[in-house]
Amino acid sequence: MYAHSTHGIMSPMNTNNRDHRTVIDRACRQIESAETAPDLATLADQAGLSPWHFQRVFKAAVGLSPKRYAMARRREKLGRALRDASSVTNAIYDAGYAASSAAYRDSEGMGMAPRKLRDGGVDERIRHAAAETSLGPILVGATDRGICMVEFGAQRTLLGELRRRFPRAKVEAADAQLDSWVKRVVAVIDETTPDHQLPLDIRGTAFQTRVWQALTRLHSGETISYGELARRLDIPGGARAVATACANNGIAVLVPCHRVIGGDGELRGYKWGLKRKRRLLDQEQAARGQAQER
Repeated sequence: MYAHSTHGIMSPMNTNNRDHRTVIDRACRQIESAETAPDLATLADQAGLSPWHFQRVFKAAVGLSPKRYAMARRREKLGRALRDASSVTNAIYDAGYAASSAAYRDSEGMGMAPRKLRDGGVDERIRHAAAETSLGPILVGATDRGICMVEFGAQRTLLGELRRRFPRAKVEAADAQLDSWVKRVVAVIDETTPDHQLPLDIRGTAFQTRVWQALTRLHSGETISYGELARRLDIPGGARAVATACANNGIAVLVPCHRVIGGDGELRGYKWGLKRKRRLLDQEQAARGQAQER
């Protein structure tokens, strides 16, 4: 079992060993409260474990190494600080960064520069276009980095969903480049045609991004259980956390969370409906079978 912070990073509740649970809880609190994240040797020494053993136990419980956990927490702290700080520089140092260059590197994982984050994405440009597919209407949103949203739903509500996700960005109608991308997205959905060249602007917590990136490496028609995906990411017992990340995916089909199923082979919940999930898998598996017969 794991508890999740509001930012999607796992916090330990139980591990196989009660003593380990206690030391990992203490290490997490120390990482979160320290101005400078303690190094692995210090954390391991305080836990009474070797660095190798401590890192292994910590990653099994939390889903990230101590270093990655500290980076993710610091990045989240920066995001919160930027909303209230008097200046970007003050927010960077308040979040515990020793240099602004490190903050700007970390901010790449948040999808925009610190100044834009502080302003709620006010200067960011997101283009959008709607299209009809065999599975219903979609809205595709894209930044200069790539596609940041593919959402199924009623046309009258889809633009509102885009504005909800990016409340202060400049939302514009599609240009020629996005029109081209939208046609390719429709082909992926309707013709089960993989398109690994479409650029994606994947945004989420460190843990969510790990899960979503792993999904993009699955082959069309391939399925995997939540538990197996957790094991593949070296997160034993993390099936529920993986399922939560899938439920928060904002790029339908291109980040193929529909390929994740229950350990018993049954389909589990899908953000855009089990009917769509079943159709997508049936189409992909049929196309895969035909390709193997050739």
